[in-house]
Amino acid sequence: MAGMSQRPSISNEATVPTSRPPRLGLRENAAQFALLVAVNALVGGMVGQQQTVLPLLAQDEFGLTGYTFIFTYVAAFGITKAAANWFAGTFSDRFGRKPVLLVGWLFAIPVPLMLILAPNWGWVVAANVLLGINQGLTWSTTVVMKIDLVGPARRGMAMGLNEAAGYGAVAVTSLLAGYLAEQYGLRPAPFLLGIAYTALALLLSGVFIRETRGHARLEAGQHTPRADGIHDHLHADLTDRQIFVQTSLTEPALSAASQAGLVNNLNFGLSWGLFPLLFATADLPVAQIGLLFALYPGVWGAGQLITGALSDRIGRKHLITAGMTTQAAALAVIAASNGFTGWAAGTVLLGAGTAMVYPTLLAVIGDVAHPAWRGRAVGVYRVWRDLGYAVGAVLGGIVADLVGLDAAVWAAAGISAVSAAVVAVRMYETHRRPSRTSSSAGSVG
Repeated sequence: MAGMSQRPSISNEATVPTSRPPRLGLRENAAQFALLVAVNALVGGMVGQQQTVLPLLAQDEFGLTGYTFIFTYVAAFGITKAAANWFAGTFSDRFGRKPVLLVGWLFAIPVPLMLILAPNWGWVVAANVLLGINQGLTWSTTVVMKIDLVGPARRGMAMGLNEAAGYGAVAVTSLLAGYLAEQYGLRPAPFLLGIAYTALALLLSGVFIRETRGHARLEAGQHTPRADGIHDHLHADLTDRQIFVQTSLTEPALSAASQAGLVNNLNFGLSWGLFPLLFATADLPVAQIGLLFALYPGVWGAGQLITGALSDRIGRKHLITAGMTTQAAALAVIAASNGFTGWAAGTVLLGAGTAMVYPTLLAVIGDVAHPAWRGRAVGVYRVWRDLGYAVGAVLGGIVADLVGLDAAVWAAAGISAVSAAVVAVRMYETHRRPSRTSSSAGSVG
């Protein structure tokens, strides 16, 4: 990848002027943190506007019937979002967080208009390429900015709030888009939400959000090595290539988190394209399909308000292992069911399992990555995680075409069980609780 030999260092860059010196902590940065939570809710809403509607649009307006072909828009979204995550991490370390956030929202402007006007499926795929860039740049950047603000002691809580806002908005917007589609048709009403979200996000990001790189510099100057020496090989001055290799393959906690993240979004990508079609086999109305689809990210989003903070108290590893196992069980319930009740129970359980894992994996990255290359580590992790969208869409489409919808869900259940085993064997506990360490716990030396 271009630029992997670069060594941008937080400590060597000019500090952005602010009205007061930066301080770490959730309470100390409550106003900015709340604004970032609101912006990330708008990021999630951009996905929610289309999740219920596009699979039905593919069948009803474009006459698409092959599952693999229908899932192309999910694959296009996942691949471009994964690539955008890399650039979000690299550019946020090099140029600052706020410019990346603003550029990400500029890519969102054409998306709802393209979906409204699309004369063929190619327009839908192209819109999801732009949406993937928007999501990768904006969501990754809000993650890094929140980690910057809160410091090491509250990372789990910060990620829980961030992901709860994002996926809660996915759920609410999916439900609202389903209602609008049933009342007013598949186009244009559901996609008017995206126009409003983009305008509000540009206002908040451009006028009210402040740069947070100074907070990362502050933490970098305060961190101390772990007493057990487990991170002695991870120092501040790593190249982009070294960061990529450590996060992807060689560092046990980072690489275990990366594979678990990929499987999480494999499940999400498969559900995005497949669940509405599976639920439609029972001749459920659009609004009820929208409710079923909203249950998964709804429980996922709300649950993270608890699980993120819980990981700060009990640690990361066992919560992740339990969450991956719960997802496997939930997918088995969905595959074995054939009506609203069973599918509702399965999607609620799937949301609960994902809530255990999603913010906790991000907290693991924050625990292990040095503040000087945190943005890039988050970016690499999210490259692998969001490739799961494409893997889930393609795998789900192929298996559904060859064997059936239920078989595709069973396959995802098996993959989730294997992922849980990998975390149990490979990941070590990354969180040092504040009661046992100094205020800089969780940073690497």
